[in-house]
This record gives sequence, C-alpha cells and structure tokens, in this order.
Amino acid sequence: MSIVTRRFLVMALMAGLGLAACGDDEASQRKAFTEFLQTRILDKKGLHVPKPSDDEMKSFGPYAKDYGIILGFNDAMDKNVATRMSQAISNGMPRSLADLTARRADLASVMDGMRTIRATLDAELAKADAAHAALKQPDDLKSVYDKAYERTVTIPATTVKEIFPAVDTIFEAAQNLVNFIDQHHDAIKINGNSMQASDPKLLGELNGLIGALSRNSQAFQEAQRKYQAVIGGY
Repeated sequence: MSIVTRRFLVMALMAGLGLAACGDDEASQRKAFTEFLQTRILDKKGLHVPKPSDDEMKSFGPYAKDYGIILGFNDAMDKNVATRMSQAISNGMPRSLADLTARRADLASVMDGMRTIRATLDAELAKADAAHAALKQPDDLKSVYDKAYERTVTIPATTVKEIFPAVDTIFEAAQNLVNFIDQHHDAIKINGNSMQASDPKLLGELNGLIGALSRNSQAFQEAQRKYQAVIGGY
C-alpha cells in the first residue's frame, strides 16, 4: 500500500469519526431539548415557560434558538400585553356609578390603550408563528416542540384575544350609560351605586343601560376566569 493510499485511508477514517461525533452531539442535544420540553412544560398543568440554566441551554446546542422563540414571545406577552392590560383595566374600571361619571375621560383612554395592546399581541404572535414555521426539526423533536409551542404560545394568545371583545363591550356599555346620564343630568340623581329618576320612562331606559353594563361585566369576568384556567391548568 502506498503512502498516499495510507494517508487517504487515515483521513477518510478521521473524517468518518468526526461525522459520527457530530451525529452523536446532535442526538444528545435533541434528546436534552426534547426531555426539557416534555418534563418542564408538557408534563405540568397550566402554563409553564421555564428559563433554562446556562448549562441546559448549552446542552440544547443549536436547538437553544428554537426555545428562544417561545421565551421571546412570553417575555413580550408579560411586558407588553399582560402587564399593560392589567394596568389599563385597573386604572379605567370605575368603582361605583358616581365614579363612572367622574372618570368618563378614562374610558376613552382605556379603549385606545386596549387597541394598542391588541395590535402588539397580533404583531408578536405573527413574529413567533413565522419563526416557528421556518424551523427545520427532526420529526421526533418536532412533534414535542409543536405541542409545547401550542401550550405556551398559541393557546395563551388565543385566550387573551378573547378578553379584548369583552373589554370593548364593557367600556362601550359604560360610555353609553355616561352619555345617557349627561343628556338627562337634571332628571337623574346619583348616590353611590344607585340612581333615581322620577320619570318612569327615563327610569326604564336607565335600568336597561345599567343592566347592559352588568351583563357585560359578567362576560368580562368569565373571559378572565378562562384565561386564569389556562394559566393555572384548572
């Protein structure tokens, strides 16, 4: 056997070993990532988006960026959607009928803020969905990742979206009531959470508007309960 042939065989053997080593690395990285998704997200009730340790992220290899899609979306949800939504509703929600008429300017501000928050959610979800669709994953990992993505991105986003119409209707009902009170302020007396009107027709219309506000408040509370059920896994 010539020196050239021996060198060629040695190089080929080394290359083969290198490829095998790379394959082993990918398999172990995929296994580590799959087990993380299964045990830390899917096997638990409710919404869990754990932040991996540095060692865990390293063990995922190139799949760490795949988890970054889930992390990035949930970070944006916490900072730009959930927190801002909670603040907007808390600041704008009247505590009594008297408070409702005194804070009518807050109603329009909250509705504008909710439209901005909704647009932010739509943009973040579209970005995450596009990144998810572009992933190239082995089938065994893909099946687990897709379930984890649905649990941590798709379902929470869909549930939050259901809150927006409920918020819209409750604040629209509140605005309708305030406008009616303004139009008939001389004939309506407000005392805390009660209103009085001497005209029976006016009183009937007033009670109808108050009833609409109450019904929409219940719908909003139901949407909130559904979201909490998703978070808590009830």
